[in-house]
Amino acid sequence: MIQVEELSFGFTAKDLYKDISFTLEAGQHCALIGSNGTGKSTLAEILIHPEEYLYDGKIVRDESCRIGYASQFSVGDKFQDRTVFEFLSERFTSLQKDIETVCAAMTETEDLDALYEQYQQLLDQNEAMDGDHYESKIRKSLAVAGMNDLAETKLADISGGEYKMLQIMREMLLAPNLLVLDEPDVFLDFGNLGGLAQLINEYEGTMLVITHDRYLLNHCFNKILHLENGDLQEFDGTYSEYRCSILREKLALKLQNIEEQEEIARTQELVDILRKRATEKVNPVIGRSVNAKQSQLDRLVARQIKAPFIEIREPEIVLPKVNVEEAAEKKPVLTITDYQVSFEEDLLENVSFQLFAGEKAALIGANGTGKTTLIRDILQNDHPAIHIDENTKYACLSQLQEEGLDEEKTVFETLQDGGFATREDVRHCLARYCLQEECMDQKVSKLSGGEKNMLQIALLAASDAQLLILDEPTSHLDLYAQTALEKAIADYEGTVLMVTHDFYLAAGCADYILLVEDHTVRRMRTRKFRKMVYDKYFDSAYLETDRKKQELEAAITTAFKKNDLAAVDKLCGQLEEL
Repeated sequence: MIQVEELSFGFTAKDLYKDISFTLEAGQHCALIGSNGTGKSTLAEILIHPEEYLYDGKIVRDESCRIGYASQFSVGDKFQDRTVFEFLSERFTSLQKDIETVCAAMTETEDLDALYEQYQQLLDQNEAMDGDHYESKIRKSLAVAGMNDLAETKLADISGGEYKMLQIMREMLLAPNLLVLDEPDVFLDFGNLGGLAQLINEYEGTMLVITHDRYLLNHCFNKILHLENGDLQEFDGTYSEYRCSILREKLALKLQNIEEQEEIARTQELVDILRKRATEKVNPVIGRSVNAKQSQLDRLVARQIKAPFIEIREPEIVLPKVNVEEAAEKKPVLTITDYQVSFEEDLLENVSFQLFAGEKAALIGANGTGKTTLIRDILQNDHPAIHIDENTKYACLSQLQEEGLDEEKTVFETLQDGGFATREDVRHCLARYCLQEECMDQKVSKLSGGEKNMLQIALLAASDAQLLILDEPTSHLDLYAQTALEKAIADYEGTVLMVTHDFYLAAGCADYILLVEDHTVRRMRTRKFRKMVYDKYFDSAYLETDRKKQELEAAITTAFKKNDLAAVDKLCGQLEEL
């Protein structure tokens, strides 16, 4: 479908790719992964619109390739006065009207050649989309995604997560040969995430999906493209197979590197001995030996293997220090009393709960149940039903990044406003959060979604907040950053209220769950929440196995750092068994 050969591209301040090559074959479902800011979205855009970019290398696309695309950012439709079914059928009905218009024109003119050509093009397009059966296709897609009940719902009445699912579904219904999805999982609840996995697995065309979601990676793809540090690794197989393969490769490279370093050290020792002899005694034979050994040493150094492809880029996230004695008082930091909010119908009502100092609570519910509305009202702190302790300093991470950041400011100006006094302070901060130094003088608007979230987290960490209000904090973050944030929240001694659809974050960091259902909020123990998720959405055996995989990978990383390669080998074997 697409062949990329020795592609190089970058911006003025940053090179993104250097001579990367890969292929996408018909029918493959490929995941494009990599750390935040490596250029995954840009690569997808280059593949879709190569004529708009100045790059080196070659991109060859199949002549029949029709490309569909759904952005990582859910953009609201201007004309909201339509139902979900009308939204999904719009392009089909529009095409049928075009066909009817051409047919009508044929009855009124004698010059039919141009009209026949246009008519045939429209018929071909309709056939490629299977337009004659669009209604049944739409019903089937809604059923697969678990969204049957929304068919006659107005777009204005659905949530952002549901709207994103519909955008993806609409692109799939048009049956492009290649469908590109950029972080389709962001903000989706557990039910919609399962529906998305079903849609991906049932799609018969070629797919390129940018994602950091562990569930999708483990269930939906048979090819992996890993973009890191300007280089790209191509792997035919599942994500689990790829992780095992890359760790085994890293171990093999490490062992090879040790052997090479030992040989280099021995050769260097011989060169030093021969040089010493040459200074003590003039002898042309010794001089030639020195030159020969030095040449051998230079060759060994030149051909030694490069560092293993994957080096863990886990940011160092340390959230604000909190007075432990104050936290131990267990005073109420946030009090909600009989809160309610409604639009055309009641969204939330009779909501009452307290959050005490040092507690961590996860606010969880399906898309469209009012979680973000509640969070916004808490942050504004002017609602009669909401009270934040006047002595408690609080800070927020917003899922709507343009609300949490001034996108017209540079990264340096943003961090300077957050308390970083000098460029050197900012440089150290960027390094800790795995943000490229080159982005210091870029506008925030030029950062990727994951980089913007890391910037918000850096600002939170630099604050003196005792209460953190986090709205989808792991959205857009790569797998390493997700893990680092989970650790940081678990270690934080202050109070946390977080809205999340990330099962691992909620199950691993929350003291309890605030579950939004039936238009209200009820408190639930984390253990009971886990069981509910197992019963309703995911297989418990899968989730437990995936948790064990993560623990093993963390242990392998630790063993690599300690240079305990025997332990690495043993742990890799255990990971492969899982």
